[in-house]
Amino acid sequence: MDHVFIHRLETYCIVGVNPWEREVQQKVCLDIVMDCSTREAAADDDMAKAVDYRAVAKAVLDLVTNSRFYLVEALAEAVAKLILEVQPRVQAVTVTVSKPGAVRFAQEVGVRIRREREKPQ
Repeated sequence: MDHVFIHRLETYCIVGVNPWEREVQQKVCLDIVMDCSTREAAADDDMAKAVDYRAVAKAVLDLVTNSRFYLVEALAEAVAKLILEVQPRVQAVTVTVSKPGAVRFAQEVGVRIRREREKPQ
């Protein structure tokens, strides 16, 4: 399986459980790795046969900047679900959501999840 990725997509959103986190947008960084075959797109040099990472980035930014999750886990889950819904070529996705500076003495903290497309029964 090949991978199409978006590294360190940065935006701001409401995320967190503390009262102040419910009022102030915080920086979040996303790493997205989409498992898919790139063979057909590469063989024909055809964008219509590729995963459109620009469209993915735009959809993810729209979702995240307008979200109000308490947990980064919920944010990551929503991003993974969105990608699997809008990109039929993606068979699985790994989403990492990190909050820089959220914990003293740590550069960043966060969560990484992997979700696979449900197989037809």
